[in-house]
Amino acid sequence: MQKNRLLVWSRRVLFILLALLVLAIAGAWLYLRGSLAQLDGTLKAAGLESTASIARDAHGVPVISGGSRGDVAYATGFVHAQERYFQMDLLRRVAAGELSELFGERALPLDKSHRLHRFRARAELAVKSMPAADRALLERYVAGVNAGLNALSAKPFEYALVGMPPRAWAPADSLLVIWAMYFDLQGSQEPRELARGWFKEHTTEEQRAFLAPEASPWDAPLDANSIAASDIAIPAAPPAWWGKPKAADAPAPAKVAAAEFLNTVGSNNWAVAGSRSDTGAAIVADDMHLGIQLPNTWYRAALQFPDGKGGQRRLVGVTLPGTPFVVVGSNGRVAWGFTNSYGDYMDFIALDTDASRPGQVRTQAGWETPAENEETILVKGAAPVKLIVRETSLGPIREALGRSYALHWTAHTPAATNFNARNLEVVDTLEQALAIAPTLGIPAQNFVGGDDKGNIGWTIAGPLPRRAPAGVASTYPMTADDAAGVWQGWLAPEEYPKVINPADGHIATANSRQLAGNGAEKIGDGGFDLGARTHQVRDDLAALGAKTDVKKVYAIGLDDRAVFLTAWRERALATLDAKAINGNAQRTEALALLKDNWSGKASVDSAGYRITRGFMYAVYDILYESANAELARVDSKASMASVSSRWPVVVARLLDQQPAAWLPPQYADWQALQLAAMDRVIKDLTKDGQPLAKATWGQRNTAASAHPFAAVLPVVGKYLKVAPDMLPGDQHMPRVSGPTFGQSERLTVSPGHEEQGIFNMPGGQSGHPLSPYFLDGRMDWVTGRESPLLPGPAQHTLTFVK
Repeated sequence: MQKNRLLVWSRRVLFILLALLVLAIAGAWLYLRGSLAQLDGTLKAAGLESTASIARDAHGVPVISGGSRGDVAYATGFVHAQERYFQMDLLRRVAAGELSELFGERALPLDKSHRLHRFRARAELAVKSMPAADRALLERYVAGVNAGLNALSAKPFEYALVGMPPRAWAPADSLLVIWAMYFDLQGSQEPRELARGWFKEHTTEEQRAFLAPEASPWDAPLDANSIAASDIAIPAAPPAWWGKPKAADAPAPAKVAAAEFLNTVGSNNWAVAGSRSDTGAAIVADDMHLGIQLPNTWYRAALQFPDGKGGQRRLVGVTLPGTPFVVVGSNGRVAWGFTNSYGDYMDFIALDTDASRPGQVRTQAGWETPAENEETILVKGAAPVKLIVRETSLGPIREALGRSYALHWTAHTPAATNFNARNLEVVDTLEQALAIAPTLGIPAQNFVGGDDKGNIGWTIAGPLPRRAPAGVASTYPMTADDAAGVWQGWLAPEEYPKVINPADGHIATANSRQLAGNGAEKIGDGGFDLGARTHQVRDDLAALGAKTDVKKVYAIGLDDRAVFLTAWRERALATLDAKAINGNAQRTEALALLKDNWSGKASVDSAGYRITRGFMYAVYDILYESANAELARVDSKASMASVSSRWPVVVARLLDQQPAAWLPPQYADWQALQLAAMDRVIKDLTKDGQPLAKATWGQRNTAASAHPFAAVLPVVGKYLKVAPDMLPGDQHMPRVSGPTFGQSERLTVSPGHEEQGIFNMPGGQSGHPLSPYFLDGRMDWVTGRESPLLPGPAQHTLTFVK
């Protein structure tokens, strides 16, 4: 009897537990469904001038229309909040140093480093000084964001996971989103400056000129076929650290793979003049290189509103959630795109002290007392952390290299952010766009544009400091007495360098040096890319011939030919000579793969490509290991690759000329060093018993794009990341591609002919895994399929009325 009662009781308990589990799952499902965006219906919206609507096509891409620009800003804010609010929240928190409030102590190091810049306080001041029209537009966008957030029947699912409600959007937050892009696009300049400081202290002037050249044969400037780099002699002796293994107590330097994309954030863009297009209008293409995660950085949209002249203005392209503008795209008359310019926009100024002046430091302006600002960092699950930021007239003080430095950065100035991007929406000519670009409050970019009349041009968009020609002096930390570190205001738009309608009918930039002659000194070198990508894009444009079209211009972004690595393959083949492979089966197999499994491209099925690439980086590791370990003490992101992206050219010259004095003593000759590098590659690729032939480039270059929470949710995390797609492409070629880095969008358009435009990006419109638009369009990006730029027929329409 008692056993039967126990059995009945156990069954009841099990039934109750199962019922609770079902209810919990149902509740979670309903909660997730409740945080999906509203696609259809009519909503009342306070403050509308007339009406607005969001008409989504089959892929969730909206045409956002309204009776005024303010109404469109409201609807844009609404759709951003409903589809991407958590992404927006992370952007503002990254810029302000407020991630710890959501994620606890694990985020403290990043918050502390970002609080140094006090961007929250700067954003609040910037909002107060905005022109009235810009402030009104911002407020309409903010109203739309908060309305969109509040209209969700359940808050975005991420907040249930962190256990905190979302904080409402404020006007300053939209400016913080722009400042977040400063970290993305110019954040590498800080570790670069520190790395070059260490480098200067541990080399002679002669060694620096050789190891960190100002130009290379790969440069492809806009104003010349090449840059006549002086033939710098190889110094008689290398630095003391050259070729040495790292000290036993030195921190392990970052994996070279982490540094591979150090100087490539920022993209490709190019334009073809109307004289060479099939329509007579210019063709503009842009693919911005950023971290690839879910949701994608950009949100596709078309914006449509009255142009003030009795007609309608339609913009199509990508928006950045958190701001109300089309960042890259076309307004029907002019199209434009950006790449990171890598000018010299940050200086480290060493501050002098004097015992007779306690509490003061000497800057270029003389002796001053730094202001002390207390920053409070809220930390989830812990007490708030207080941080004192000392700030000089040049910028905040950072301790590094055993000294105190003022961090002088364009991001700290009132010119850093603004809403001047709205002026691009209504330009009718390239000339007008080139005049507006320098006034934009964004991290300084290469602006490439073209208009419906066939004109093309380039300039810098964003603030450029007025400074004396500094050459390489300003690329190293300076003292308060160095004239190169003095900024005297800002260049006026008419002083910016420009290139308009070049004779060959095309323009291309890809993060490398833009100019060989006049104007180059106004930009400076803040870590230019090697130039191989720009070189290849330029040659591809020339190969299009006298007449071309949108499809052919788009295809350049898919070029994965290994032009840069071809010479390194030849060196690898020469290394594996008859003596090297004699009796060594692995080297023999590597040689066969280099010969027979090399397609001349960064192909997913090529082991030969991966071996070649690994060989170059293994040589880098051998020669720079000691320096990189020391640089890791200075800054975790500092390396010799950040000192100079031109290191492959330097190393290639040494391997080709083989100077005895530069051969590390542990190697009998340069052949032995190269064999050691090859053996490192083989060992790495065959670890865990993997056959060398299976070590293809696709195995290494496999997409790992994921939502930030994918790794911490063991059951549902798999629904927050992409399938393991093998990706063609690599760093030094137009088709930039890495597991978590690459072309965040591909856009090609001829203004006035947007129906021919092509677009794709690595994620869908929505940041919600239950949305049909979460990954919609990704396979177009993976395969490079030519999907339309313009949204298709409306499948869902959400209307706003007064």
